[in-house]
Amino acid sequence: MDRQGHILNPHEDPQLPKELVLKLYKTMTLLNTMDRILYESQRQGRISFYMTNYGEEGTHVGSAAALDDTDLVFGQYREAGVLMYRGYPLDLFMAQCYGNTSDPGKGRQMPVHYGCRERHFVTISSPLATQIPQAVGAAYAIKRADANRAVICYFGEGAASEGDAHAGFNFAATLECPIVFFCRNNGYAISTPTSEQYRGDGIAARGPGYGLLSIRVDGNDVFAVYNATKEARRRAVAENQPFLIEAMTYRIGHHSTSDDSSAYRSVDEVNYWDKQDHPISRLRHHMLSRGWWDDEQEKAWRKSSRRKVMEAFEQAERKPKPSPQQHLFSDVYREMPPHLRKQRAALERHLQHYGEHYPLEHFEK
Repeated sequence: MDRQGHILNPHEDPQLPKELVLKLYKTMTLLNTMDRILYESQRQGRISFYMTNYGEEGTHVGSAAALDDTDLVFGQYREAGVLMYRGYPLDLFMAQCYGNTSDPGKGRQMPVHYGCRERHFVTISSPLATQIPQAVGAAYAIKRADANRAVICYFGEGAASEGDAHAGFNFAATLECPIVFFCRNNGYAISTPTSEQYRGDGIAARGPGYGLLSIRVDGNDVFAVYNATKEARRRAVAENQPFLIEAMTYRIGHHSTSDDSSAYRSVDEVNYWDKQDHPISRLRHHMLSRGWWDDEQEKAWRKSSRRKVMEAFEQAERKPKPSPQQHLFSDVYREMPPHLRKQRAALERHLQHYGEHYPLEHFEK
């Protein structure tokens, strides 16, 4: 699909039904709306941290649509669209970012570190690239169980410079694991451009050296991402053949709310990708050309999606934080050992004496 949404090669058109294409589009735009609201929430001091997905939405939904619902997902930290595509509710996205009593992680993780056992999405962890060898181990276990499933492991091109990437690629190839390595090459590892990260031909070119089938794809073309992931998954499951996908895209937003990307790239560069080559506008052009979408539907959907996000946002903000006396010490041991019971009792005594110095009114009683 070109930037105007026209199919370049009819033989490579995945022929997705209208309902699925609408789901792809609505997931991308809903994610975009959630990003804008939570980004502003952090800027207003309501949450501590956030990472947007601007410009990379096509890599999320294009790959998610090509997977089986039971395939196991290991994300890095910018794959919220995969979880959203699988039906993760807005209430829980908000609860996680606010760390309130509805957060499945009980407020222990920093924002955007989502996870969902029911949707086969392994909880995000902050250290870069640790998910890569972990994903390979999971894929090897699936192979041994003959479970007819695949693992997909997402990471950025910056994470591919970590030693964990080397170990993961090599183990996957030598053990013939059913895994799809999905690299989002968005141009920057925080502030380091790709021109300063490597001298070789990107990430896909590394695959053959490990014995991995590899392909580079336009990450802003949802259909191209879908086709590549569909074939990669088929080979991973049918042939126990690990596959490396490099999706070329662009990170329109700052790396995170701790970053100011204007210090290392121009506004014109960002505007080009935002206005000229955005995955959402590409798919919208395609839908308009097929008569599946119009301006009135666009206006109505943008309004209703914002309302949904704001309702979840307001609900999350009203809920208290989890009790520190309970959740600081639980879920590590099956039975709490004496030293932790002693520490919990000390905390309770401390709060009884000095509780007025803490914002306990924001926490669960």
